[in-house]
Amino acid sequence: MSKQTNFDVVILGSGAAGLSVALHLPSTISIAILAKNNLEQYSSYFAQGGISAVLEPDDSVEQHVEDTMIAGAGLCDQAVVTFTAAAGKQSIQWLAGLGMPFTKDRQEISSSGFHLTREGGHSKRRVVHAADATGRALQQTLDAHVQERPNIKIFDQHIAIDLIHRNNHCQGLYALNRSDQHIDVFAAQNVVLATGGASKVYLYTSNPDGSTGDGIAMAWRAGCRVANMEFIQFHPTCLYHPEAKSFLISEAVRGEGGKLILPDGERFMSRFDDRAELAPRDIVARAIDHEMKRLGVDCVYLDISHKSRAFIKSHFPTIYQRCKELDIDITSEPIPVVPAAHYTCGGVMTNLSGQTDIENLYAVGEVAYTGLHGANRMASNSLLECLVFARSAAEHIAESHSPAVKSKPLPRWDESQVTDSDEDIVVAHNWDELRRFMWDYVGIVRTDKRLQRALHRAQLLKQEINDYYGNYKVSPDLLELRNLVVVAELIIRSAMQRKESRGLHFTLDYPQSADDWLSPTLLVPATNEADQLQKISLISP
Repeated sequence: MSKQTNFDVVILGSGAAGLSVALHLPSTISIAILAKNNLEQYSSYFAQGGISAVLEPDDSVEQHVEDTMIAGAGLCDQAVVTFTAAAGKQSIQWLAGLGMPFTKDRQEISSSGFHLTREGGHSKRRVVHAADATGRALQQTLDAHVQERPNIKIFDQHIAIDLIHRNNHCQGLYALNRSDQHIDVFAAQNVVLATGGASKVYLYTSNPDGSTGDGIAMAWRAGCRVANMEFIQFHPTCLYHPEAKSFLISEAVRGEGGKLILPDGERFMSRFDDRAELAPRDIVARAIDHEMKRLGVDCVYLDISHKSRAFIKSHFPTIYQRCKELDIDITSEPIPVVPAAHYTCGGVMTNLSGQTDIENLYAVGEVAYTGLHGANRMASNSLLECLVFARSAAEHIAESHSPAVKSKPLPRWDESQVTDSDEDIVVAHNWDELRRFMWDYVGIVRTDKRLQRALHRAQLLKQEINDYYGNYKVSPDLLELRNLVVVAELIIRSAMQRKESRGLHFTLDYPQSADDWLSPTLLVPATNEADQLQKISLISP
């Protein structure tokens, strides 16, 4: 029998966005944080590069805005970009106050005292970092403070199933307790989606296994609009090795002089962009993809070995150690790399306070579409977005919070009509099929024919998965697969809608950008909830 637990705020996700929201909320508000696994299973944990912020006199918010707008290929919301960039310094100061172990400037060149790197798309050194493991340091810092807050309770091993909403008000959610396989009901005045992105929809990804688009799919089923789902960022340089398990080679390696080369040692990026290795990620990823297909090779190489051994080991200790474990000495040989799905630029539509289309439902971090990233995310703007919007969402929740409001009993989860599955192989096969056709047909380079094929397969899989969901007890794999197929269809339909190439969306049928498409791609759920997954109305630009 399911049980109901009442909180003022329930946060789905224990990555940087979710933990930051919790820490910015007043200590008088009761908070539940639901984590699918543990803090090491969130994309934030694996972020190597850093957090972009204007900290030096020779830099400016206006320059940060300009760089972001250029990288976003005309689709960034300038007001949102300005709002975010202007809050960068405050965010870094907040983290420093929490004890975040940022790397300091040993030569005392910077007035801020931080060692700043420069990454693709940035015109200045403005990326503050903790060696090459910024995400891990950030997660550990935030988690340590969350553990000290008595008003915050963490429920690990919980995977959300669906939101509970009525009359356009979110009232809570259902979640599967993976420890005892029971369905729990969480009631709350406010629910915050901080579930991350959806890159696990692709066969090759830099993301951990939990990046299955749960928040996007749940918000869509509940009636929220989503935007710009066609813009999936493929990180140009993931380590190519059978034992690497999607290990990321930070953009900072290229920022510090790393050269992309072919198997014969020839550099190639200057043929694609004057900025060479420092071009935005979409350009670099397409260039690598082009060269791999042209030559029929499995990977290209990233070479930083011209730098001194001491420099490499001090700047990239995590990358050095991981490659060394795989018998790759990056101080003397190049690193084999391939592109992999990395970041979901679109998501659930929100305003500057993180509010979605449903009252009392917020979205923060990669799950959200704020207008910051446009058609391509600039390096190290993602953690900044998490921090800035976590603060603004928390402030809005605190201002609207009413201690007098008490949660009412919500409908219990009904398992009376389902049985245990004896065919889990169906879930495994569908999971594999979905990720393979998304990689083949909806990857770095697309065509109308590929997208049509992908849509047809997605619709068949969706029907099969929904039938399975309706007849058997839920499991973590089934819930994630159910969400992935929803996200896959949203990505496909968004890509089909955009009849041009822009930023991360490149199609051979429409290889040029067009001014007619200088607006976000919006997907709007059908008003009839029973038909939401079958009907999608598209708003053209």
